[in-house]
Amino acid sequence: MWYVVQVRTGTEESIRQQCEKQIDENVLEGCFVPYYEEQRRMRGKWTTLRKVLFPGYVFVITGEAEELYKKLKMITGLTKLLGTGREIVPISEDEQTFLRKFCGKEQVAVMSEGIIEGSQVRVTSGPLLGMEGYIRRIDRHKRKAWLEMELFGRKQTIQAGLEVVARR
Repeated sequence: MWYVVQVRTGTEESIRQQCEKQIDENVLEGCFVPYYEEQRRMRGKWTTLRKVLFPGYVFVITGEAEELYKKLKMITGLTKLLGTGREIVPISEDEQTFLRKFCGKEQVAVMSEGIIEGSQVRVTSGPLLGMEGYIRRIDRHKRKAWLEMELFGRKQTIQAGLEVVARR
C-alpha cells in the first residue's frame, strides 16, 4: 500500500533519505518524492530543471502500516501521515495508477509537448497526453501547465512542464 507523509516544504529529499536509512527494509518497501521537469531560460539557454511535484509530501510503500507509523516517529522533521483522524489511510488505487502513469518508474514527470487549436490544448506527447481536461492554465513563455485534480482526499493544483510547439 502507498501512504503519503506530510513534511515541511523543502525537506522532502532529506526526509526520504532519513526514512531509507533508519527504517528496516521489511517495514519500508519503498520511499520516493515525485518530481516534474520544467524548462527555464538561464544565460540565454533553455535548461531542464527538476522540481518537487507535491511540495510538502513524501510517499512511502509498506504492507505494515502500524509498524511504519511507529518507526516514522523517529524521523526528524516529519509532520504527519495523511489519514482520517487516528486511522492511517492509504492512497486509492486510482491515485496510485495516476502516479505510475504520470511519473513513470523514475518518479519524474518529463516535459510534455502539445499544440493549441483555437482555444483548446491538445497534448501530443509526454505524461500530460490524455489529461487535457485537468489543465486549468498554461504559460507558454514559462513552458508550464497547471492541473487541478482530486488527490489525497482534496483538490490539488500541480504543475507540469508543457511546451506548446504550434498554434493553429
